[in-house]
Amino acid sequence: MTANLRNIGIIAHIDAGKTTTTERILFYTGKTHRMGETHDGDSVMDYLPYERERGITITSAATTCRWREYVINIIDTPGHVDFTGEVERSLRVLDGAVVIFCAKGGVEPQSEMVWRQADNYRIPRVAYINKMDVPGADFFRVVTQIKEVLGACPVPINIPVGSEAGFRGVIDLVRMKYVVWQDELGTSIMETDVSDEQRETAATCRMQIVEYLAETDDRLLDLFLDNQPVPEELLREVIRTNTLVGRVVPVLCGSSYRNVGVQLLLDAVVDYLPSPLDVANPTTERETGEKEQLSKDADGPLAALVFKIVADRHVGNLAYVRVYSGRLEAGTYVWNSATRQKERVSRILKMHANHREEVPAVEAGDIAAVIGLKQVATGHTLCRPEAPLVLEPISFPEPVIQIAVNPAQAREQSRIAEALARIAAEDPTLRVATDHETGETILSGMGELHLEIITERLKREFKLEVELGRPQVAYKETITRMALGECKYAKQTGGRGQFAHVKLQVEPAEGFFVENRIAQGAIPREYLPAVEAGIREAIKKGPLKGYPVVNLKVTILDGAFHEVDSSELAFKTAGKLALKEALAKASPRLLEPIVKLEITTPDEFTGSILSNISSKRGRLESMETYHRTRIIKSFVPLAELFGYATAIRSLSQGKAAFSMHFSHYEERA
Repeated sequence: MTANLRNIGIIAHIDAGKTTTTERILFYTGKTHRMGETHDGDSVMDYLPYERERGITITSAATTCRWREYVINIIDTPGHVDFTGEVERSLRVLDGAVVIFCAKGGVEPQSEMVWRQADNYRIPRVAYINKMDVPGADFFRVVTQIKEVLGACPVPINIPVGSEAGFRGVIDLVRMKYVVWQDELGTSIMETDVSDEQRETAATCRMQIVEYLAETDDRLLDLFLDNQPVPEELLREVIRTNTLVGRVVPVLCGSSYRNVGVQLLLDAVVDYLPSPLDVANPTTERETGEKEQLSKDADGPLAALVFKIVADRHVGNLAYVRVYSGRLEAGTYVWNSATRQKERVSRILKMHANHREEVPAVEAGDIAAVIGLKQVATGHTLCRPEAPLVLEPISFPEPVIQIAVNPAQAREQSRIAEALARIAAEDPTLRVATDHETGETILSGMGELHLEIITERLKREFKLEVELGRPQVAYKETITRMALGECKYAKQTGGRGQFAHVKLQVEPAEGFFVENRIAQGAIPREYLPAVEAGIREAIKKGPLKGYPVVNLKVTILDGAFHEVDSSELAFKTAGKLALKEALAKASPRLLEPIVKLEITTPDEFTGSILSNISSKRGRLESMETYHRTRIIKSFVPLAELFGYATAIRSLSQGKAAFSMHFSHYEERA
């Protein structure tokens, strides 16, 4: 039943315990028979060698498990800022999220970033404050941070008994029970009444929940005003209703590493997070441009969004899809509305990290992987040929850092291009381009670790030795005043010679134009294209540093020809040399690319960041404040920002995030 399905993501700052929590979920739901540990490099969800070596999640991994009578599709996402694209595409197809906070670290920088991403998709959340057993753990301090820093309304539905080394269990405020995990694996749970010592605190916390929620439900309000006890079923129902609309965020606590609290988190997932039926109907667009709301049932028209591609050397591409409407069956044909091609669905798999279970079909609301699609990419919509539809694609952040990569041996150039094309098909945040100035292959990514992983994959998976270097900035040149240029090209080598005469004028302009003002007959019409070809060839290398010349108007004023010795080659050469002379006399200037830089930082680091921007020849555009967070927008020369990911983290103790994109070229001072 779709009502008993939950599609959730596990999101958090790096090292908050996402993968450890997911490993416990898999163990307690019976999906696995032992708990993997990230620090031992044997977790189920972090199955790539790069993840196990570093002890961090790099790519999102999907799995399916059962709790009570519910089916839960889980996507475990990375916490490192360099892999925020993985979080973006996961949240696009999920209905709910579990946000994990460290009881010591509280709301950390990436916590804020993933929270804002979830806000963008209006995803209901539950919060889980993990690591209650570590020194410095403070449950209520983190709850306060969730309220003040994130602007959310946290509602604790269980509270810890003890903290740090004295953390013993939790009090379930909905049922008013004291819950203790008795064995090392956390499988033996004892529930008792709340002790006299804890009863007053627990009763006060529960009353605060009831008081806040009473204004949203008349039944709860009547009981509250009459000072009557509130049944747990009613309280659970009202918490769920408010969670689904984003009014409140239920908060739980535990220690996943110590196997405490995870079962109550699973209960919260099925009790408070939405099923596919609880979220808004997806909006699609037909080929006519008409938009419509889709029904979320298996009998509706097929609409499935491809949100992830994984290259598999045995079966080709694995396309992860979320089915929003209709039924997707193995052995049938679908229409890819992006490529406008019909493709066959060979097999459908339910994924458990890198393990697979074949199924005959998946219906509306479900997530699975498809084998057999050839021309498919992230963001494509699969539908029926007779009912073509387009779902809103996934938007990804722009790359912020670049490196140059070249094969150690020239003969491997084609192999490296093929390998990078395969990796880029999997990773939409990776951009691959060729710098025509230097001939280098330029990789653009989200950060230094991101590009480090890409180059490591080239070496490990594709057995390619590569050389890395910093790319050169793509400067340009322009002119600042009008100037004339003239060339009489005459060459006699015996027999027929070469002759052409061209006089032209250059002046600053927006864009590039060539205008013909020569007197009729001065240069025959058939030679004018050759003159323009020479001009266009000359602007590829300017007079200062050999960079392309932009923003000028060229006017051909006069010329002469010889009936025997003139040729297209002679006029092309004359046009090229005349333009070079004019450019050299037109006060040329160097232009450099300017990027728009946006930095999100806690208030206390604003001064040092502004000083750093000034030292990089940047100029401030604006500053805004949002929930004690400063958003700084500025324009900075690209040449000053190589390695900026490391610099900004150093300036802000790793708490600031930034994005940048090309804005314009301007004259270098």
